[in-house]
Amino acid sequence: MTKLLTILLALLGAATGIGAGLALKPAPAPVAAPCPEPDAKAETTPGAADWDSDAKSGEREYVKLNNQFVVPVVADKRVDSLVALSLSVEIDQGQSAALYSREPKLRDAFLQVLFDHANMGGFDGAFTRAGNMEILRNDLTDVARSIVGEAVRGVLITNIARQDS
Repeated sequence: MTKLLTILLALLGAATGIGAGLALKPAPAPVAAPCPEPDAKAETTPGAADWDSDAKSGEREYVKLNNQFVVPVVADKRVDSLVALSLSVEIDQGQSAALYSREPKLRDAFLQVLFDHANMGGFDGAFTRAGNMEILRNDLTDVARSIVGEAVRGVLITNIARQDS
């Protein structure tokens, strides 16, 4: 009798779990409609004319590097904080295979630039100031171009956080 009750409770639990899973299953994501092409006669927003014509025509793509970069910030011979960054590389359309084939070397060079930036105090204080970020972006772009080539248009810092100890 107890074996039968145990089996019935197990089946009831499994059925409840399956039912709850089906009931709480998220709806499929809606398919986004393509954006209409901008009308040539339409007025543009301020600053839109400053965009690169290549970027507007879709001749660029953005490659997100797979893992975050973690950089220790050393002060008084000890790790004072850690900075974690996510980076993406803006490249010419169709060049992502060339970037991925050189990703280990690119990651190594990016880490060296990030360590140098940290050692110069770039991640101290108000480290997200526009000037600091622009210097870091330019240095990362220069090293990316030296490894991947002129297909690299820029490096984007998509996420940055500092954890103080």
